Amino acid sequence: MATFVLLHGAGSDPWYWHLVAPRLEEAGHDVVAPTLPCDDDTAGLPAYVDAAVDAIGDRGDVVLVAQSLAGFVAPLVCERVPVELMVLVAAMVPRPGETGEEWWVDTCHEAARGPEASDDPFVTFLHDVPPDVAARSATHVRPQSSAVFELAWPLDAWPDVPTRFLLCRDDRFFPAEFQRRVVQERLGIVPDEMDGGHLPALARPDELAGRLLAYVDRR
Repeated sequence: MATFVLLHGAGSDPWYWHLVAPRLEEAGHDVVAPTLPCDDDTAGLPAYVDAAVDAIGDRGDVVLVAQSLAGFVAPLVCERVPVELMVLVAAMVPRPGETGEEWWVDTCHEAARGPEASDDPFVTFLHDVPPDVAARSATHVRPQSSAVFELAWPLDAWPDVPTRFLLCRDDRFFPAEFQRRVVQERLGIVPDEMDGGHLPALARPDELAGRLLAYVDRR
């Protein structure tokens, strides 16, 4: 039995994983979905790591799954607790010494999205999420503090932990070609791919859970 530790992205909460978690539990695994302090203006990156580590406690056989912004958090968790596998899902990939603010410029994110990019969350994030789920998501949106983007990512290199990256081919926030380039440049691996937009845990929970279970089976 693995312990899936599911880290949500920016401006969100553990509800993001509410459709995936039961599928992992039905397969016989433990699931932990901590609340990251995204709406706390006093909480920098270390506070996010503390929240994840505290939630893990003394659990073992940890499979750490990081969505979006949590790509900055997951590798630091690996420095604090034993992690068997790290899975990055539509995630940010920092490099040593880079702040979250610098990441957007260093990766040429704005150019990758193009001049027609929309700030409407229903266009950019919820376009493929079922309407009933999208409607309920509004009560789980939290203000995202900029504090987490201010400190430099402190590691000298990515941790020596088996790592998989799953990109979403229809992601309008982190376009697929952008992710392929960033992942190859920064992790030196070819990402796995699935259909769907930036929020696969809401739009395609069966497929995402199946991918995560397959990763565990192939360890």
